Amino acid sequence: MSILSLPPQKQLTTMLGHPVAENPIDRMFDAVYAHHGLHWQFWKCDLPTEDLLPAAIAGVRALGFAGACITVPYKVASIPFLDEVDADVQAIGAANYMTIDAGRLIGHNNDGKGVVKAIEKVTPIAGKRVAMLGAGGAGRAMAVELAWAGASHLTLITRRQAQGEEVAATVTRASGVPAVWRPWVGEARIPDGTQILMNATHLGCAPELESIPINWDQITPATTLVDVITNPRITPFLRTAKDKGCPVVDGVDMLVQLAMQIFTAWTNIAADEAVFQRAVAQALGEMS
Repeated sequence: MSILSLPPQKQLTTMLGHPVAENPIDRMFDAVYAHHGLHWQFWKCDLPTEDLLPAAIAGVRALGFAGACITVPYKVASIPFLDEVDADVQAIGAANYMTIDAGRLIGHNNDGKGVVKAIEKVTPIAGKRVAMLGAGGAGRAMAVELAWAGASHLTLITRRQAQGEEVAATVTRASGVPAVWRPWVGEARIPDGTQILMNATHLGCAPELESIPINWDQITPATTLVDVITNPRITPFLRTAKDKGCPVVDGVDMLVQLAMQIFTAWTNIAADEAVFQRAVAQALGEMS
């Protein structure tokens, strides 16, 4: 009787958040793992309510995951359940991924680092006035990193005053760069002189593809527009911006930039950007 030789169990990585269905991160990571011959797999885990978060994070440890991403709306709420956080998380107040060291869960944040790399492919950040729509877990990290990258001033435009003022204070405390809150009522009004405008909300994500209520008369081709949405690549926000002749930065390139850093942190393998770009383009159906 022959003995069937079974492959080793796959090393698992994951993302915790809600919603996660439209995010192409799992297909991108699985393609990259396959490219490098790694017997690894990426699972997206949808947690519809925050009360499930402690058990989910405990499961990452108990089940021997190699790493985990943390996405909206749990980037802030996850911190108390981690064993340790790095200096970026301490400064920003949010975590977007964790590494596991001898069973200890260590929180990190590179959301803003990915954004900075993607934006600087299109336009310099140093000396620019930046306005951001929304200031959740991802937005606060991006705001701090933009300030660290040399932005001269930040305006946080949010519907919740407490959130906007708290993130503005965090930016100034972490970087010394002036940051202020502006209320978002009806159509968002963009401050005069804004040179980089970022959507850090979920508006425009598939399948709803909502338009963002802003006063487009204020936007000129001198403004670079940035969207954190990863599916679709060109959101209604970016489509309107392109039609107005504005330079744009899409969320897919941001995802690639931060995913490369996470991949190396988990595997100790140098990331090849071309492999990541090809993998995410295939995941989004942009190439065969």
